[in-house]
Parts: sequence; structure tokens; C-alpha cells
Amino acid sequence: MEEESDDPTRIRTLAVTADDAVSALEAREQRDRPVVLRATPPFSGRMRARLHVVADEDHVDPAPLHVAPDALLDESAPERHHDRHQEAVSTWRERVRDHFDGTVAVETPSGPHKVDLTVLG
Repeated sequence: MEEESDDPTRIRTLAVTADDAVSALEAREQRDRPVVLRATPPFSGRMRARLHVVADEDHVDPAPLHVAPDALLDESAPERHHDRHQEAVSTWRERVRDHFDGTVAVETPSGPHKVDLTVLG
């Protein structure tokens, strides 16, 4: 039988379900929640990490191992491009504000009707 320990460096293999990893990534990005994949002691060579929302009362001894979900991804993962996408969208949002037309054609039951456009904000 494999020896167990409070030392997380005993872990050689960490198993996690793809669903848990994806759910953790989504929760961190969409809801800004402190979600990790957690393995709890005693530690052994092969451990399972499960989805966990970190709370203040999680300070226990021995401490569980918390793994950030983005640490599981390789460099080409779509998640890695998220920040660049957000920056591009932010730049686009700023630039598009300079390109509003002064009029707009709105559809009415009697056909298109051209009106002046006032942009607020």
C-alpha cells in the first residue's frame, strides 16, 4: 500500500474531470468566483482534484492543495487568448463611438422612415 502524507510533494499524478476543470474556468471568468480544483490530505502518489469554491473558513491544517484551473491549460488553449480578446473588444468599443451616423432609417408599417440620431453618453 502506498504511504500517505500531509506533504503535497508526494503527489505524482493529479486526476481531474474535464467537466470540473471547464466549470472552474467558467466560474472564474463569468462570475469572478474564487474557484479552484482541490485535493485534500492525506496526500499520496495519485490524487483526485475536485471543483471547490474557496471560502474564508477553508484554513485547515494540514492545508489542502488548491490548483488554479488555468494552470491546467497549455499555451494554445482558447482561455489564454481571453485577455487579448477582451482588450480588442474594449478598443473596438472606444473607437466605434466616433462612427455613429447622424440619421437612422427605422422600419415602420408604411416603410422606412429616416430620423435624426442623438447619441447619449
